[in-house]
Amino acid sequence: MEHRGREAPVTSFRHPRRLPSSVYPDRPKSAIVMSSTIIVVAVGVFVASIVAFAINVLMPNGETTMTEDRLAAMASARRGGAPDDADVKSLMRGGGEGDLQNPISKFLENLPGLADYLEQADVKMPAVQFSAICLGAFAAGVVLTILSPVPNVLSPIVGLMFGVVPVLWLIMKRKRRLAKFGSQMPEALELLGRSLRAGHSLNAGFDLVSKEMEDPLAMEFRRAFEEQNFGIPLDEAIEGMAARVPNMDLRFFATAVVLQRQTGGDLAEILDKIGYIIRERLQIHGQIQALTGEGRMSGAVLLALPPVLFLVMLKLNYEYVTMLFTDPIGRYLLAGAMVTQIIGAIVIKKIITIKV
Repeated sequence: MEHRGREAPVTSFRHPRRLPSSVYPDRPKSAIVMSSTIIVVAVGVFVASIVAFAINVLMPNGETTMTEDRLAAMASARRGGAPDDADVKSLMRGGGEGDLQNPISKFLENLPGLADYLEQADVKMPAVQFSAICLGAFAAGVVLTILSPVPNVLSPIVGLMFGVVPVLWLIMKRKRRLAKFGSQMPEALELLGRSLRAGHSLNAGFDLVSKEMEDPLAMEFRRAFEEQNFGIPLDEAIEGMAARVPNMDLRFFATAVVLQRQTGGDLAEILDKIGYIIRERLQIHGQIQALTGEGRMSGAVLLALPPVLFLVMLKLNYEYVTMLFTDPIGRYLLAGAMVTQIIGAIVIKKIITIKV
């Protein structure tokens, strides 16, 4: 009987691609150099953004200083004092040499929508500083991705996710402030109407609303009241307030005041009717929010499900997920998934959003 030798036992069922890096002693040095270069560049960008942010925070804002000088000159002129030549030049000058010294700051300050969003959210921060925060968050995401076991090809995506966080915070803060402003409008209009019936002027009514109400509505009415004290016509002050705050009810109020000053009529009665309409509209809006709550929750779950599953699969089967980045077809599939995810978010938003 022929004797057969015992075969060597199987020591592991691991796939050859998942063997540790020590099995491959001849690893190319170019990969190590490339990884080191990426880390150095990312850290440099992060440090530069932090330095830029610190400079913008610690250095005084030239535009704010010039604005304060112009307001001081206007207040001095209103009190009867004659402003000096420097004050007159400050009043006549809309800008200054500081605007030409920093073109990047000027570009960011004039970026469409950013300055308005910061003002509407009541964020006491120039657009330059906010942009530096977004850049620093992006660089932090890139650095954390490179230093973590996550593939380096995901570093731009993770950086964008970190960089979008300040923008989302700004949008949410603006939305909450505008919602609170809208909820305060009926009470403010009723208070203004009672002030007019008591014999006070509309300007005095603005002062009363700014003292009795809470922010953010009190702050906007206080600003309009102070603009009138500086000599700006009432119509322009109200129109400026309506331009600063994108609220439909405030536009109705501004239109009613401007038309009443041109054609006459009982402004107190008009304000009472506008306040009643606003209360009814807010009540209907609350009912719609309650009815669409299930749809909003379902949309949030559906939108969060693909990223969560991607992270779970990345943890459980690393090689299986990395094929989406190494294979050309996988890249196309990943891009298509992101596009369809965005389209789905837009469609769900359109379905659950009902304007009243």
